[in-house]
Amino acid sequence: KSALHVVSAWAAHNQLVLGQVATDQKSNEITAIPELLGMLDLSGATVTIDAMGYQKKIAESIASAKADYVLTLKDDQPTLHQEVRAFFDSAQADGFCSTRHDENETVDGEHGRIETRRVVVSDDIEWMTDRRLWKGLRSVVMIESTRTIGEESSFERRYYLTSLAPEAAVIAERIRGHWGIENRLHWVLDMAFDEDRCRIRRGHGPDNFALLRKISVNLLKSKKTCKRGIEGKRKQAARSHDYLLKVLEAGASLSG
Repeated sequence: KSALHVVSAWAAHNQLVLGQVATDQKSNEITAIPELLGMLDLSGATVTIDAMGYQKKIAESIASAKADYVLTLKDDQPTLHQEVRAFFDSAQADGFCSTRHDENETVDGEHGRIETRRVVVSDDIEWMTDRRLWKGLRSVVMIESTRTIGEESSFERRYYLTSLAPEAAVIAERIRGHWGIENRLHWVLDMAFDEDRCRIRRGHGPDNFALLRKISVNLLKSKKTCKRGIEGKRKQAARSHDYLLKVLEAGASLSG
């Protein structure tokens, strides 16, 4: 039996899992994403999705729910990707002198690594052929990332569509928050719960245990008094009945 594929909704600000939907064996994430979004009250939120969610219907469902979106452009959708890339190449060539835009640059460094991120956003999108097919579309975004480790450097450029206003600092924060799911959820599930080596395969077992692990992550994260990591909190909850009750009480406040 193939591995279970699950689409999760992650609240970056609160660091909580809001829901999950397992993909059908004969389908993929494209059909699971709208189902998951339909389970949530998105009003006022910003939904960020990786390249799999680059779909007009998904953008429409988010906008219809009175939410904003930031969608990653894929290079396997060549027409729009090339249009956006050509737009930014042309704008950069003249120093953005004739293009409405906002810009933000940050520099981070740790463990011998220095990463510079430059975010440029523009709501000058009248040139876009399919702009009216993307409900709520307001801006296009380019991110240039330069990473230096020792004497070696790498450069990457990515493009996005968004319904947000052209405020580069805000959009940069939303996009960085999106990738928090990797080290604050997926990494935790693998390292603290050893999820990747789980051999449960029968019936609804994989779906149910994937959900139970995420509920556990929410509960343990909600208990702030213990300064240990998730794995340490799991062990403490197993050894101390009093601590376990405190975790459950803290979790009860989430639903309250």
